[in-house]
Amino acid sequence: MKHFLSGLLAALAVGLASSAASAEIYVGQTSGFTGPAAIPVKELTEGARLYLDAVNAAGGVHGQKVRLISLDDKFEPNLAADNARSLIVDKHVVALFLSRGTPHTEAIAPLLTQYKLPLVGPSSGAMALHQPVNPYIFNVRAPYQREAERAVRHLSLIGQERIAVLQTDDSFGEDVAAGADAGFAAVGKKPVVKLLFDRAHPDFSKAAPAIVKADAQSVLVFGSSNAVADATKAIRALGSRATIVTVSNNASVGFIKQMGAQGRGVIVTQVFPYERSISAPVVKEAADLARAKGLDGVSPANMEGFIAAKVLVEGLKRAGPKPTRQGLLTALNGMQKIELGGMELSFSANDHSGLAFTDISIISEDGKFRR
Repeated sequence: MKHFLSGLLAALAVGLASSAASAEIYVGQTSGFTGPAAIPVKELTEGARLYLDAVNAAGGVHGQKVRLISLDDKFEPNLAADNARSLIVDKHVVALFLSRGTPHTEAIAPLLTQYKLPLVGPSSGAMALHQPVNPYIFNVRAPYQREAERAVRHLSLIGQERIAVLQTDDSFGEDVAAGADAGFAAVGKKPVVKLLFDRAHPDFSKAAPAIVKADAQSVLVFGSSNAVADATKAIRALGSRATIVTVSNNASVGFIKQMGAQGRGVIVTQVFPYERSISAPVVKEAADLARAKGLDGVSPANMEGFIAAKVLVEGLKRAGPKPTRQGLLTALNGMQKIELGGMELSFSANDHSGLAFTDISIISEDGKFRR
């Protein structure tokens, strides 16, 4: 009997150890895998999974694999909130991750407060997610306002005097336009025309003629990749050769494909190091992992997802062997001067901005971003 009990206890111990080793850490994502933002969303998520797959293949975090549960919100804020609630309540995720869109992330925010869990790496540079500091939102990328301000300064520097603004009529468009306004003020200029379009049903039949009538040399277009592509076609159809400028929500290979022949010369601001330069260790790391999977390098959107995943995993490591929502919050707030491979990130209870990197790129003749 004694030997039987000893054997039973030993078997139980092995079973428990095996169970612990195969346990998973659940992280939830709601994003627009279909709808107007589908192309960059898929690239963002591919980049994140590139890093998470590598971490899991190496044994995971404290012996536990990180499982990303992704739900499609069709780029609709109300559905984003519904998905987030399901992930939190039904899937018991320890964190939300890589949401897409400003109004969508704003729709999720009350649930973060209610259930006291973090959102890591929202793919939105809205200033509202940075200031005032939301104790549950941990940004990785720079604000859109910084990008838009830099874009206007750049246009002024290269001699562009007549600059138009075409923005989606939602919190995203309003936020990015505020950065552009700061840029105009800095260079002593005003937009020749400033127009709005509906996010859900963009129509440029009136905006395009107004831009052409204003003889705009360049047009800042703040909207989804679909909207920017459609606006460009409408403007070009009327004979305008104005330079099209947009921000990093459209920094994806898919956006370039959408633009087609109209993409050449389009300026896109960027918030991560040049994805084709291996001088940045984090870029080389991502590119090597991509090629090991048979992929042809990485895109800017891949890099955003990849770096956000690095931040998430670092937080999970610091949260201990059995990460809880509160444990992860505490760990994230304590992350100071974290080296990400040529980029340094810090969080504190009073600062959840993460990184501040911005750059300018242009779509070249061969259909690639150049800097």
